[in-house]
Amino acid sequence: MTTALTLAAVLATATLLALGWNRTRAISRSALVVTSLLSVVAAVAVQVNRLTEAYPTETQAASTTSDPDGSRMLTVMVTGPASGLTLPMYVYLPAAYRSGSARFPVIEALHGYPGTPLTWLRKLNVQSYLDHEITAGRMAPTVVLFPYQTPERLLDTECTNLRAGPRAETFLTVDVPAFARAHYRVRPDRAAWGLTGYSAGAFCAINLVLRHPRQYAAAASLSGYAEPGIDVGDGSQNTTNNSGWRLRHLPQPAVGLWLGWAGDDKQSAADSRRLAAECHRPVSLTTAVVAHGGHSSAVWRQMEAPAFDWLSAHLARPLS
Repeated sequence: MTTALTLAAVLATATLLALGWNRTRAISRSALVVTSLLSVVAAVAVQVNRLTEAYPTETQAASTTSDPDGSRMLTVMVTGPASGLTLPMYVYLPAAYRSGSARFPVIEALHGYPGTPLTWLRKLNVQSYLDHEITAGRMAPTVVLFPYQTPERLLDTECTNLRAGPRAETFLTVDVPAFARAHYRVRPDRAAWGLTGYSAGAFCAINLVLRHPRQYAAAASLSGYAEPGIDVGDGSQNTTNNSGWRLRHLPQPAVGLWLGWAGDDKQSAADSRRLAAECHRPVSLTTAVVAHGGHSSAVWRQMEAPAFDWLSAHLARPLS
């Protein structure tokens, strides 16, 4: 951000100098003013994109990240007939996927808002974490999906079907699983499918596992919260798209929940404690607390490996 502010200051100075020119150079002066203002806007936009990763750049769109003998991170495009959405997705294939004919468990990993799955790949270094946990034997070889959750990068869907808007829930729970089953050697049974996410993605993971317990066996929340921060358009943010409301008013399903938060992250800590207090059997509950760090990628990196290990322990193993 410092670079953007410096550039803005320089361009603003140029603008002031331009305003001091005499009228005989009015056209040149106006052109410089417009160019300066556009440059400032462009500089700010670049910095916003760096912070939110809202718009993938050419270098971000590499099709494959691969170790010759290790895991692979693929970039694919998912066309969803059920949702009507066509969105990119990153796919982690473990090293064990390269040989044999085994079918693997699957975890859908959801991102926060604003942001994209690139936060998982870059700030959270997820491929390295997954490789390390699998190699250490704390996690079974697993296919991990990193889908986009909205067609408009600054439109927050909270992974719901917005009334008169994108059908993000349908995309994530129908189209993405169908794509994975059609293109990769994954187990189709519910016992092998789980969800995770950080921040808004953590809300998504818990909400979706409670709404679709016949499709997912477990979900892990990294700094999540109890209710969506948007108006879904049909009032369901107060009822059926509200995890707290569901746990209080509807029969609780036989799923596993992992709730993690930082002690100094006030909203996430309060909401996660409230959700934990409302859980009862047949829900299987595990909680984890990081002492400090707030609502940040530093906290999510600390939770990342334990959450994936826990999910793997609650999901079915690779099937030969």
